[in-house]
Amino acid sequence: MFFMKLKLDMIKSEKSKMTKTSVEKRLQEKLVLDGAMGTELEKLGVKTNDLLWSANALINNPKSIYQVHADYFKAGADIAITDTYQANVAAFAKVGINHDQALDLIKKGVELAKQARDDFNPAGLVAGCVGPYGAYLANGAEYTGAYDLSFAEYQKFHQEKIKTLINAGSDLISVDTMPNFAEIKSVVKIINDLPNKIPYWISLSVKDENTLSDGTPLRDVIIWLGKQSGISGIGVNCTKIENITPIVSLMHHLTDLPIVVYPNPGDIYDPQTKTWTSVPHTDTFEQEVPRWLAEGANIIGGCCRTTPQDIEQITEIIKN
Repeated sequence: MFFMKLKLDMIKSEKSKMTKTSVEKRLQEKLVLDGAMGTELEKLGVKTNDLLWSANALINNPKSIYQVHADYFKAGADIAITDTYQANVAAFAKVGINHDQALDLIKKGVELAKQARDDFNPAGLVAGCVGPYGAYLANGAEYTGAYDLSFAEYQKFHQEKIKTLINAGSDLISVDTMPNFAEIKSVVKIINDLPNKIPYWISLSVKDENTLSDGTPLRDVIIWLGKQSGISGIGVNCTKIENITPIVSLMHHLTDLPIVVYPNPGDIYDPQTKTWTSVPHTDTFEQEVPRWLAEGANIIGGCCRTTPQDIEQITEIIKN
């Protein structure tokens, strides 16, 4: 028992010494990402069908967030994405939470993931999650990209949150479900201009296998991202499983970046009721993960509606 504790303490000590370079080196490996947060919180009785979605739990059910992270690490995940997708100062203000309290809640999102990591997989990584402006709108715009802001407006929306995620101890930043090319360009500049450099990936929201959600040809987005300095990975998330293989193939052909994929099972989201409807689907992680690996993906997990059981299945494929 003593030696086991000593080993864990040594791993935690090494974690504190991790640099941008060492994290980027790990992101070149085959790694397992976690799965859905919101729908797992719903199973634990957390209300998510409002403006804050899963960020509600940061206020009222932080123990449930820890439990979801713990379940994914126990299933084999190497990386946890924080429950901060829809957590931002503007969204919290709508429910009466002031600026400083909002930043504290974002920080708490990182701390909960780090605690679960330390308890169940001390060698794991914590990715601070940045969602798109469309998620803040809470009308399904993260699947359409139907908004148009200036760089200054994107900077005001994203920059302080990103700084908070970094200062709270995130190992990297996961920029999730990005549907709008102008926003993608802005977020890349915002992160690259920060004095505290940190690894990050940009994960896209797509209309189909050829098109970003705002209508931009996917090829153009991938080529642009591949030319930017500072980016540690490129990905696609929250699209149906059958879209993934051709997108991974395109990414692998057009860039040398690590490729991250975390689809949903293909269920349909209603932005009005903020609920999901199950639809029949034949593609499974068991069938598709080997294909994604063969096409060049190296970090694989799940998005909305996926479960710890899915992550366990992905782990078995990737690590065996």
